[in-house]
Amino acid sequence: MDNVTEGFIPMTGGNVWYRITGKGPGIPLVVLHGGPGAKSSDSDPLRQLGADRPVIHYDQLGCGKSDRPTDTSLWTVERYVEELEQVIEALKLEEFHLLGHSWGTMLAASYLFKKPKGVRSVIFSGPALDARRWEQDQRNYLKQFPQDIQETIERSEREQTTDSEEYEKAMMAYYQRHMCRVNPWPKEMEESLKDMNQQIYNFMWGASEFTVTGTLKEFDATGRLHEIDIPALFSCGRFDEATVEATEYYAGLVPDAEVHVFENSSHMPGIEEPEAYVEMVREWVNRQELRPGA
Repeated sequence: MDNVTEGFIPMTGGNVWYRITGKGPGIPLVVLHGGPGAKSSDSDPLRQLGADRPVIHYDQLGCGKSDRPTDTSLWTVERYVEELEQVIEALKLEEFHLLGHSWGTMLAASYLFKKPKGVRSVIFSGPALDARRWEQDQRNYLKQFPQDIQETIERSEREQTTDSEEYEKAMMAYYQRHMCRVNPWPKEMEESLKDMNQQIYNFMWGASEFTVTGTLKEFDATGRLHEIDIPALFSCGRFDEATVEATEYYAGLVPDAEVHVFENSSHMPGIEEPEAYVEMVREWVNRQELRPGA
């Protein structure tokens, strides 16, 4: 792809890899990947927006192409917010749009609560803004699965045998319904799951999507969402782990926020409905730049 710049930014705890795609004239878009412990996608369809504006991805410390220190004191929301601040400063971004996906929405909200300058708008994609609610929503979904799948997941988590083939198979049935409905999964999606930094995921989140035992277990941004005073868009898939009800609830707490539901997606509309996903983001950021007085 033309006009791609990659590099590393030294920061607290190690070097963070970043990539800027495109040199379009619009205000840059900064993308915060999910996880915690996942990475940016090389085939993210949002890179197509590079003709309109620079699209910035970075792998959070411990993830993907960034350094992978093992010091657990680095795995805090505060440090990840500081990391985002350091990325913005290093890349000299005076104005930008922010898009967080999944755990990236926790990070985006926590960053916005500090009232940073220069953020033109925010997109919460597949929002996870209340850990307890997320856990409850996944447990409700799980009840819709055959008994043997439910039992395998519960037993494996209780007996701590979540590395067994049986557990993996049961989880896959769940993921194919609520994480990514493309069948078979694209190679990159499979690799991304394999490449996940389980140490960070387990430490911050827990054993699985249904069991939050990590440091994020009490995370709940809902009491402060009303403080977000920039244009905000909340999006999710019809079958998303981030349920439509939860997404609409979060949006209702942010003044004048909008909601977009992808009817044929679960948690990965960028893979499940890439054209519709890119179009939603393009239309949103363009509209924010044309707003009177913006």
